[in-house]
Amino acid sequence: MENSSLSFYFNLTVFMKIGHYSYLAFVFVLLLYGFILSANLIIILTVLREKTLHQPMYIFIALLCVNSLYGSTGFFPRFLTDLLSDRHLISRSACFTQIFVIYTYGSYEINILGIMAYDRYIAVCQPLHYHRKMSSKNVVKLSVLAWIFPTCYLTISIIMTIRLPLCGNNIQKIYCASWNIVKLSCVSTAVNNIAAMLVAIMVAFLPFGFILYTYIQIVIACWKKSTVVRGKVLQSCFPHVVSFMVYSVTSFSDTVLSRQNLDDINPFVAVILSLEFITIPPVLNPLIYGLKLPEIKRHIFRKLFFKNAS
Repeated sequence: MENSSLSFYFNLTVFMKIGHYSYLAFVFVLLLYGFILSANLIIILTVLREKTLHQPMYIFIALLCVNSLYGSTGFFPRFLTDLLSDRHLISRSACFTQIFVIYTYGSYEINILGIMAYDRYIAVCQPLHYHRKMSSKNVVKLSVLAWIFPTCYLTISIIMTIRLPLCGNNIQKIYCASWNIVKLSCVSTAVNNIAAMLVAIMVAFLPFGFILYTYIQIVIACWKKSTVVRGKVLQSCFPHVVSFMVYSVTSFSDTVLSRQNLDDINPFVAVILSLEFITIPPVLNPLIYGLKLPEIKRHIFRKLFFKNAS
């Protein structure tokens, strides 16, 4: 195509390398998407229906599952269509919409994990102030802020990318990503690079540092308590730590992959690494919280098995 100002489509080039495996991949991805939808919906409905789960920790877990549905729905329907298509063109408007959904999904995820870490920090380190600091009003405020701030500064960042004149339309990925489009720019992207760095600090590094700080404080507090209390704290915190580690590893892999030339990487490895960030957290989160937290596990098993038995 000619200069991007006249081009209305981007070409997702990674799909060209999948070949005859597209049909097998389609079935697998469809089953995976179905599992993500059902597993996260089970957690959300369980928290909504059970009054005993109307507590900050469980509300935040439900929000995490809502975000998984949001990110997955912004990716999988388009991805499934592309797997069966001979052409993998995506319009500019659809591409930037996908960027917005996937990037805000990632930002919401780390913010919710940060709020969950704060919740556990207050519960362990300041138990006498827990009900005051984690009141229903404050839970709503924290939840709204976790969604508003990323939406605002990511919108600005994406608008800056949209305004760039481009000299190509090939994106080396299975979905649209801001950095891949910036690399197609015909002009200097120094301003965009600075903006991207500032966004990365606000979106990733600050929440990441805060989460690390809270869990270090929790570990220090647990060290001074009895073995029984320590076990209860670890039981409630372990799923959060696992979710945080999964998010950190998958987002780091996605960031590194975006900076690489995929022509030098095995196509199947490139596809798997591209899928990690958008698939592994939505798959693992409902399993982690549904199987590791006794309260949620008990209600789910009671609904699924005892109700059927009766």
